[in-house]
Amino acid sequence: MQVAVVTFDGFNELDSFIASALINRCRGDGLEAFITTPTPVVTSMNGVEVTGQRPLEFLTEADVVLIGSGVKAREVVADDQLISELRLDASRQLIGAQCSGALVLARLGLLDGMPACTDLKTRPFVEARDITVLDEPFHAEGNIATAGGCLASQYLATWVITRTLGEDAARTVLDYVSPVGENQETIERALRAVHSVEGALT
Repeated sequence: MQVAVVTFDGFNELDSFIASALINRCRGDGLEAFITTPTPVVTSMNGVEVTGQRPLEFLTEADVVLIGSGVKAREVVADDQLISELRLDASRQLIGAQCSGALVLARLGLLDGMPACTDLKTRPFVEARDITVLDEPFHAEGNIATAGGCLASQYLATWVITRTLGEDAARTVLDYVSPVGENQETIERALRAVHSVEGALT
């Protein structure tokens, strides 16, 4: 199973890297994440240049698509050509958004009829699209999920791992990356946040 972590110019490192790093701890179980970019190289909000691992064309074959956030999110949603390249299918893909990535899902019509989570700065722009923003770090309905706050990217990754490989796999990953001495509370908090999402991607 392949995960596309969509990463635009001006991206937030925490959002893209935490999700991809956690998911890639499941490579041995057949789940792998790739930084997916619209151009060969993108530059983060803090000036870190990253070479994409996959182009946007990869989205059509990915089993999971996570839309990262960044300081240029409003430019992204205003770019008709770029938006047209984001070919997503919620009937067969798990689709998630981190912080301002919710704006992209909203532009694509994937949040119609459901509330979303996002960061405080992005909130008014999401609400301007008639979408209710929750005071929560994570929300999922069916195959669509949104997370709010940089460190909530761990919840997005937990959701992906739980839905594709099961809760035990998520617990194993979280146990490894948890702060020493806080393993159990970290695991339970993450699983509680994603409401122990049921089912697996088929």
